[in-house]
Parts: sequence; C-alpha cells; structure tokens
Amino acid sequence: MGDGDNWTAAKILGISDAYWQSCTLHCAVSLDIFSRLAHECRTVDELAELLDADRRGLATLLDALAAMGLLAKDGDCFTNTASARRFLVNGGPEYIGNIIMHHHHLLDGWAQLERAVRRGQPVEKRSYGEERERESFQLGMLNLAMGIAPHLAEQVDLQGCRHLLDLGGGPGTYAIHFCRANPKLRATIVDRPTTREFAIKAVRFFGLGDRIDFMSADFTVDPLPGRYDVAWVSQVLHSYAPEECRTILAKVVAGLEPGGLIMVHEFFLNNAKDGPLFPALFSLNMLINNPSGRSYAEREMGTILASLGVGGLRRLPFVGPNESYVLCGRLPAGRQ
Repeated sequence: MGDGDNWTAAKILGISDAYWQSCTLHCAVSLDIFSRLAHECRTVDELAELLDADRRGLATLLDALAAMGLLAKDGDCFTNTASARRFLVNGGPEYIGNIIMHHHHLLDGWAQLERAVRRGQPVEKRSYGEERERESFQLGMLNLAMGIAPHLAEQVDLQGCRHLLDLGGGPGTYAIHFCRANPKLRATIVDRPTTREFAIKAVRFFGLGDRIDFMSADFTVDPLPGRYDVAWVSQVLHSYAPEECRTILAKVVAGLEPGGLIMVHEFFLNNAKDGPLFPALFSLNMLINNPSGRSYAEREMGTILASLGVGGLRRLPFVGPNESYVLCGRLPAGRQ
C-alpha cells in the first residue's frame, strides 16, 4: 500500500535522519522556546539568560529551528513564525506541545525497536518520571482531541440520545463536545482514577459539571456502571489483544439500551494490514510499549462487534489527521 518502488537514495536517507528534526523540535518544546518568544523578538543572549542555557548550544539550536521554518531570524534576533505561534506557544487554543513531549518520552523505546521485534515484547525505556509522563500523555490526548472533537460532534447525529458513555475518555474532550453540540445529552466518563483530575478540570472549564460525571474504574475487570443509549470508545482498543477487545466491547454492549449506538474510533488498518502508513507504524509503537496491543483492521473490529449483536456497521465520513476513523453500529431496537 506504500509508495511501491518510487524510492530514491535521497528519500531513504531523509527518512533515516528524520529523527534529527524530531529531536530538535522536542528540545525546543522542552525548553519552551516558542512560549518565551510568543509574539516578541529576542536575541540569543536574551534567550540564553532566560533559559540559563549555554550561548553556543542555544544559538545552534535556534539556527536549526530557523532552518526548519519554525523560527524567523533577523541578524541575531529570533521570532516565531506564524505556525509556531499557532501550535507551539503554551496556552494557545491549538497548542500541541504536550503530545510532542509524549512523543519525546517514547523515543528511547523506538531506538530499541530491533529488540522488541526479536523478542515480540515491550522494551525497558528511560523514565522521565511517572507524573511527568502521565501529564504529557493526558494533556497530549487533550491536544489531539481538541482539534478533532468539535468537528466530529457536528457530524454525528445524536438527536434523541440522553446518556453517553465515554469509555477510557481520559480528559473527557469528546464527551464535552458531544454535550456542547447536544444540549439535552449528559455523559459519563469511565476511566482509571489517575485520569480523574484531568477530566474534572476540563469539564469544569467548559461549565458542564452538571451534565458530565466521572466514574473511576478499570474497565478490563470492573463492570460498567449505568445504562446508555450511545457509547463512544475512542483510541482504547489498540491497547488490548483481540480477546480482551471482545470482553471490553461485550461490557459496553451490555450497558446499551435497545437500539443503542456504539462508535469505535481507532487508527484502523485496511483489511490486508499493509496500510495506511500511520496505523501500520502505530502497531510498531504498541509492540514497543505494550504486551498485546496493536492496530486493528476494520474487518477484525467489525467481526467482533457483529458477534455481539451490533448491526448496520458503517464507517462515518470523518477522517482524523492521523488517518483515524469511526466505525459505528446499533443494537436491535427490540433487544431485551
């Protein structure tokens, strides 16, 4: 499904050294350089003093960022480009720095990909601190979902739905935007206790504390509370083996009212599993970091859902920025 034989030496080398740019970006976000600049112009010396950084090292980094097109240079003075101001200044509505730091925390594992492939098991990785890694992951998921959820909520017809289950919802971004788009809808986020503080903060920020609640549970072993007429399962199942996915989805289906809607959002592979590119690479990421998770083909997930009595399976028109999409279906209206 890839580019076939349209490879050149330059293209191969460009992929081989692409991590140089990744690490440059990670370093700049970690130092919060873009936020230090915001809408201002600063010299190397000014930034070196602000960051308590070596002048030579910082000047080399800033020049590389300018070469990448993220900074603009005028003499010894640097400013953010429009794209850097939009996406990389902390506190902005489209900020993606948290997910970039999550990618940084994965880098050591990817450097050990050969070991993971040979052993078929996750590798031991450098630790950046459990709290720091959890924060970058949860806020990173918020970064990504904030760019998707408002548009997706406008495309999904939930008219008449009263109660939504957001399984593994983390900070609750999708529950928030489904509720904003549907004033009569309430939602329950079900996730591990460690995500609670992120969800409560996000729900309160949007003023939806009276319509969205959070239930702490390990849904792989705990029963799911409540009854729902719509379930949203976003980027959850890729962390589990097929039999575990079926167990989780069986709990979701058991909690749905007759005629209930289930929506599964994932980086789906095609049925041959040789594309699209991001889901194929994401499977390697799961190999490195997870004992059983992987990307699934649409047919695989559809087969599991159909075995649980979900019918009318279809793909929504929505396509996410990393080639994700939503597979949805309904239970029979007369199911007891």
